[in-house]
Amino acid sequence: MRAGPWACALALALVAGCGPLSRTHRDPGNSHEVATGAPSGQADARITIAGGRVEPPPGWLEVGRGRQVSITVTSDVADEVHVHGYHIVAELRPGVPATVRFTADLTGVFQVETHGSKLVLTQLAVR
Repeated sequence: MRAGPWACALALALVAGCGPLSRTHRDPGNSHEVATGAPSGQADARITIAGGRVEPPPGWLEVGRGRQVSITVTSDVADEVHVHGYHIVAELRPGVPATVRFTADLTGVFQVETHGSKLVLTQLAVR
């Protein structure tokens, strides 16, 4: 039995989907989420944690690859803030703002959270 041209095309499409362009399964911080809208020149966020609540509520920060990111977190308890994928960690001391600054040189969607309380602070979309 001989496979038709449509079967060959389907097989090629399936193999291509598993190739090197599919980085979301092996690179930390990447997900299947898609950010919409144009990325901005710089991402700045000021986040407060009080009584286990995050203000403003977790959302998106979008930035173009190669741009600067600055995230300032003030917490009412000691903890650590972690930027997944970038492996950036900053100590949080009660009432003292902690700022992480870095160049967004990896593309994808990266979660920013606290280590101890496991609170999601924001999602960083780098394109």
